[in-house]
Amino acid sequence: MKIKSLILVLVYFFSLNIFAQTGVILLHGKWGTTKSGSPIGKLANALNGKGFVVVTPEMSWSRNRYYDSTYEESMSEINTHVQSLKARGVDKIVVGGHSMGANAAIGYGSQYGDIDGVLAIAPGHVPDVEFFQNKINNDWERAKKIISQGTGDKKGKFKDLNQGKKKNVQTTAKIYLSWFDPNGPAVIPNNVNSLKSPLLWVIGEKDIMNKRGEKYAFSKAPYFSKNQYSIVKGGHGATPVKGKKVIIQWLKDL
Repeated sequence: MKIKSLILVLVYFFSLNIFAQTGVILLHGKWGTTKSGSPIGKLANALNGKGFVVVTPEMSWSRNRYYDSTYEESMSEINTHVQSLKARGVDKIVVGGHSMGANAAIGYGSQYGDIDGVLAIAPGHVPDVEFFQNKINNDWERAKKIISQGTGDKKGKFKDLNQGKKKNVQTTAKIYLSWFDPNGPAVIPNNVNSLKSPLLWVIGEKDIMNKRGEKYAFSKAPYFSKNQYSIVKGGHGATPVKGKKVIIQWLKDL
């Protein structure tokens, strides 16, 4: 009986060790937070419970930072967390995110070839979509004009949109344009087309982005056997929780 108990204990810790070798960077949504009660915080707790090494950095688009760095600077910031996980000795690294965090995760995966997968949870922030730009009066054009006048590093108010909610954000024209230019670096379909590792795209059935389907971006991804498009119950904000079973299984199968 003691031997059987010992074997069960060893099997348990061995399984934890396997999953502990996968590091997951989870990026919060627009105007979001990494607190445990947030969508990304709840998913992080679930992954931690399964033995994954989880990092949840506060990024430029959080409710506290409100665009204090450009898209490219944010890519470099994500890379510091990737390098930190490598230093900890994990075997695999996945960069994922919710909403705008998914946008950034896809962007990182398109630029860097040093990760093993991209996790896009209810991807959001679509500067290439006309409806989105019309809602914020194409404020990217004003930002571009300000830059051409030589004052792109001066802070001002610019329009933003998040799940139908409008807000004026205080940032520079240079930073704003990097995120909102319809031909800029934050365009999801363009970045998906350049991914260098497998993509899991999880979307809620009630999410407005679900209407766009796989053709919007997912189908543009280079072929990887682990590419997966999953529709789960609920809307945009609930996807990190509603999709956790799909996410955990995909991470295990990588």
